[in-house]
Amino acid sequence: MSYIPLNAEDFVVSADSITSTLWSNNMSILTSFFTSSTNTNNTYLPVYAVDPSSNTTALPQFSIAYGNSSGSGSAPINPLIPGISPTRITYGQYRTLINGDENTNFNFGTGNTDSSEIYVININRANYKEKLFLGTFNLSLSGSTLINLTNNSLSTTTVNYCDAGRVFDIVSGSNGTAASNTLSGYTVSGSYGKFLPDVGLIILNPRALALPASQGGIDLKTDLNLNSNALDNNNKNIFDAIRLGASFQLNSEETITSDYIFVRIKNNDFNYTTNPSIINSKGEFYYPSLVNNPQTFITTVGLYNDNNELLAVAKLSKPLVKDFTKEALIRVKLDF
Repeated sequence: MSYIPLNAEDFVVSADSITSTLWSNNMSILTSFFTSSTNTNNTYLPVYAVDPSSNTTALPQFSIAYGNSSGSGSAPINPLIPGISPTRITYGQYRTLINGDENTNFNFGTGNTDSSEIYVININRANYKEKLFLGTFNLSLSGSTLINLTNNSLSTTTVNYCDAGRVFDIVSGSNGTAASNTLSGYTVSGSYGKFLPDVGLIILNPRALALPASQGGIDLKTDLNLNSNALDNNNKNIFDAIRLGASFQLNSEETITSDYIFVRIKNNDFNYTTNPSIINSKGEFYYPSLVNNPQTFITTVGLYNDNNELLAVAKLSKPLVKDFTKEALIRVKLDF
């Protein structure tokens, strides 16, 4: 067997961004939302695109949670230890994940730089490949009015980073562009939240959503009572706002790195087959024409290391005719 050594210029690395739908069944927009009556964990509220009670194969698309730094909005886990409640744990979990600091509260901008509460929309990890696609985020929330939210990825020239990767403000608008109004998509209580595409998280600002319609909110008040029903109420209230808004658009994005290898075959290479079946028992060619006019059909390219160990195999879409009058350039693409 003969080999062709590859040189450095025969390798080219390329990265391409591939986008795809995020939701199940290749849906790009969710317009109907359901919860499960069998859900026993009120800390997180899974949300489905179809009714799980009538479709046993239904999968959650995202989950909703409410967090409060002081533990308000839910009953203590242990009545003897006040303040340690599911809402406090939820807030601390996302505060540490995003801010990298258990003592720094969420900053939603001017009007709410030290927020003690958050709503969390956690996209199902199995739904997106690598990250969320920025310009496709559109979420409608309905309360006393209807607001359309997006991130400000196309309205800002500076990308901010946190411990969870890139972070963008959630503003009123569409397709990554803030609405053109006095506050440019913001409220007097800061942005509507934070969009974190690299970890599939959407953090909403309860104070902005609690504003009256005249100030850009939807009058979505949070229940801060220290009882077991408060958490259920908060999760249900934000779920109802999403359900009545009836439009949640979001796609996923993945960067595929491709290694292109150019295999160059000169006119005097690979013109003779090594297949023993072309020779009869007398050592003669079955086809005498191959003596003076050898010809092969290339169907496969094998890539070997310096120890002649086979690393990869590339198949051609159709056999490539090769003889002394022809040269060939085969491009092999490896995705990883």
